[in-house]
Order: sequence, then C-alpha cells, then structure tokens
Amino acid sequence: MTPSSYSRLKWFLILITLALSLVPLFVVGYVIHREFLHTYEDKLTENLRLMTTNRCDAISMFLNERVVQLRMLADIHTYGEMSNQAYLDRVFDALHDTSGSFIDIGVIGQDGGHLAYCGPFDLMQVNYSEEPWFHQAMLKGLYISDVFMGFRNFPHFIIAVKRQEAGRTWILRATIDSDIFTSLVRNVRTGQQGDAYIVNARNELQTPSRFGGKVLAKVAIPDARNGQGVEIHTWERDGTPVIAGITSLPNTGWRLVIMENPDEELSPLLRTRSLIFGLFGACAVMIFIGAWVTVTSAVARLKTSDRERAAMDAAVLQSSKMASLGKLAAGVAHEVNNPLSIIRESAGWIRDIINDGELGEGEAVDELQEAVSDIDRHVERARTVTHRMLGFARRMEPLHEDVDLNMLANQTVSFLENETRHRNILVETRLDPELPLITTDSNQVQQVILNLLENAIDAIREDGSITLTTRTEGNMVALDVADSGEGISRENLSRVFDPFFTTKPTGEGTGLGLSIVYSTLSKLGGTIGVNSEPGGGTTFTVRLPLACPHFPGCKEEI
Repeated sequence: MTPSSYSRLKWFLILITLALSLVPLFVVGYVIHREFLHTYEDKLTENLRLMTTNRCDAISMFLNERVVQLRMLADIHTYGEMSNQAYLDRVFDALHDTSGSFIDIGVIGQDGGHLAYCGPFDLMQVNYSEEPWFHQAMLKGLYISDVFMGFRNFPHFIIAVKRQEAGRTWILRATIDSDIFTSLVRNVRTGQQGDAYIVNARNELQTPSRFGGKVLAKVAIPDARNGQGVEIHTWERDGTPVIAGITSLPNTGWRLVIMENPDEELSPLLRTRSLIFGLFGACAVMIFIGAWVTVTSAVARLKTSDRERAAMDAAVLQSSKMASLGKLAAGVAHEVNNPLSIIRESAGWIRDIINDGELGEGEAVDELQEAVSDIDRHVERARTVTHRMLGFARRMEPLHEDVDLNMLANQTVSFLENETRHRNILVETRLDPELPLITTDSNQVQQVILNLLENAIDAIREDGSITLTTRTEGNMVALDVADSGEGISRENLSRVFDPFFTTKPTGEGTGLGLSIVYSTLSKLGGTIGVNSEPGGGTTFTVRLPLACPHFPGCKEEI
C-alpha cells in the first residue's frame, strides 16, 4: 500500500469509530438532559411551595405567640393592676425580658383614652376612639392591624385584645417591632434575584421589598385564584422572569409573597449541562485519540525501531571518532612537546649570551631580549595547551587522588574560551574559595564538566550566559552548571539521562553524553540532578563525596 492509501484507511477508520461511538452517546445525553430538566423544574416548584408554607407557618406562629402573650397578660391581671402605671411598667419589663418583639404596651379604656402606657413615645394624652383599629378591636375582641403611620409618624402595626371585667371593658394594645418582623419575612434564601415580602388586601407593602420599594408602597402581583393554600404564579418583573409562591396569612388580611428567579435557581442545572457538554467533548477527543493511536501504532513502532538503530549506529561512529581523536590528540601533544623543548632551550641559550654581555649593549640587544621573553611566554602557552590535550586524551581506570574541583572548573572553562567568545556567551564562575578537596579521578570529573559545558553551549547557541557555582553540602561538594537556554520540557525532563535520548536533530547528537556523565558519576560515588523550566534555562547539579582527610572519622577507600 502507498502512503496515501494508509492515510485514507486511517481517516476512514477514525470517522467510523467516531460515528458509532458519539451518535448514541449524544442521543442518550439529550434524552437524559430533557427528562432531568422537567424533573428539576417540578422540584423547583415544590421547593418554592414548601418554602412559602414553612415561612407562612413561622410568621403565623410569631403573631399567634404575641397574641397569646397579650391575652395571658389581660387574663391574669386585673383592670386595677394594669391601669396602674408603676405596675404596667413592671409587667412590660418582664415582658420585654422574655420577648424583645414589643416596642410599647398600653391599656386603653372604653372611651379610647390611655389608662396607662409604657414605651418610648409620649402617647398618654392620645385618644383612639376615632381610630379604625379601636372599633375593630372593640367589635371583634382581637385585631391585628395593617401597617400604618399613626400618631408615631412611622410605619408600624399593632395587636390589640379586648378584656371585660366587672362591667368594665378595656383594651390591651402592643406595638410590634417592625425590624424583628421584617427579618422574619426576609430571612428566606431566595438568591440574588429573589424577594420576600407581605402585602395587604390593597397590595400595599407591609414589609420592605428588595425590588418593590419601602413599606406602604404598592406592588403589582397577580390576584388570588382560590385564596387557599399556596399558589404558584409566573410573570416578568422589569423584563426578568420570576416565579412566586403566594399564600394568605391566617387572622390577617395579608398575603405572603416569596419570589425567585427561575434562571438563577436553574443555574446548577445549566452548569451541569455545560459540564456534560465538556465531558462529551472530552470523550470525543479521547475516542479520536484512541482511534488515532490504534491505527498508527504499527507505524510508530517501526519509526521507533529505525530511530533506535540510527542512534546506535551514530553512537558507534561517535565512539570511534572519540577514540581516534584521543589518539590524535596524544600524538599531536607528544610531537609538539619535542620541538617546544628545543625552542625553549635555544631561547635560554640566547638569554645566557645576552646576560653574559657577549653581544654588548644597544637597541638591537634590547629588542632581542624582548623577543626571547616572547618566545618563553608563547612556549609556555603552547605547553599548557598540549598538557590539556594529554589530560583529555588519557583513558585510565578511576584514580583516588586529591582533586580541587574549583581548579578543574577553571581549566575546563579556559579550554572552551575561544568557542564561548565566538558565540558571545558569557561564562561566570562563582566558586567557593573554602571548598575542600575531594578524593576522585580528576580526568573523569573534568570530562563530566566538559560534557555539561558543551551541552550548555549547544542549548544557548549564541548570546547567553553560563554560570558555574561550587559549594559544600554536608559531606558532599556540589557543582551547578546553569545556562540561559530554552530549557527542557516537563515530558522530556525525566528522560535526559536515558541512553540514546536526544532532542537534537538527527545526525547532530547521539543521546549518549548525559548518559555517560550519569554512569561516570555513579562509578565515582556521586550523583547528578537537573532542574529546568521551558524558557527559563537549565541547571545541572553534580555532587561528589568530600575528601576523607578533611572530615574526622571518614574512612578512605582505596
């Protein structure tokens, strides 16, 4: 089959898998969502009905408790006691201690005037004979008024009970704390767009409304259908859809209204729907990925096999190159050292002649003296280079010798000085001057540093910085090699020390450098770690054991 045939077959299988998997999934999801929506709406209505009923019962219980308290006071105390101002003060104090919902209390005679009054207002001279609530209380024996302004000049409502005693008729009247009553109504969880309030028969607010206004303002609500139980109504308030539970309060002409925004109450369902759509999308992606992986797995294995074979071939070639380079470096170093020795001896002979004065004095002799000095300096420089070449070319078994890690770091940096200068890479060393010696093989440690520096240079390419830092960590010395390159991705970070793993293009790297570093340090008793962030550079940390002579109790292994 041609590559195009494989591609057509792959996409055909992927599309078939998606169709057979996703179509039934979305059909089932749509049916489940539709049924769940209807169930949720029914549950919302029932919850609103139950909330309205419970709040109605709580308000009715509050009013009934206040009525019972007033009736008990009127029944257990005589007219003479209650009409006594001092006695009424003591009764009110006791009443206020047990229930803080009363603002004031007054005893009113059948002529409408106060017999006694206890409260924060000056109402002793007020006569209620012309007030509607007074006539209702005298007629019915119990009256709970609508909210009105009255002589107090602020919205309030009262509860009045009538008592007949020995031919006398008198009324015990109390003003209810509007704040407590309002909090009882408003203490309903209706969300951000909900509301709860009480209206009278004229649709005037008896408690404040969040959106309808203050007390005694008129609001528009649907008329009662049957006047019994909780009625559920839906309408729009200023363009916002609302659903409300409305019920009548016993013994009053009031109606309780609890209002909610159905969109707000259905928001959990909408979030669930979004989550379901997200899950369906994730399932589609997973199915697509599964089909893709299944169809292309054979090709992927073949590519992996070819890549490993190419890496092994490159590793063998690289090893051969390194062996040849080592032999070449050793040969060049030895060949260069011999003429360098002759040049140095000749320069010394010339210096001896000059110093003996055999050539006399003059400008030419001075220039000759300076030339001999230049010869000595450049011979010493050449010997340093050949010495380094011999050090890198040696391949011996690990040695146990005292090694100055700072010195090895400086030597390795100077060895790559030309390359870093050419690439405009700044190499900075932060070496601990108190760093103790370590017992190890200097050649192998230097090779480790060289590999890490070369990797850092390759990561930076041009215009960057490399920082070498040494320090002591317990019974180890540590060397950090930090570069300002592009960093290593998280998925590749755990694989950098694997043999044949490389992120370089094919032919530019074998993937063996860090693996060899890891193996070398393991044989020397050390470790290596890496810390990197994409775009934030990479830091390799080498740790090696300290030299035994510098730590009491340490046993040197030979």
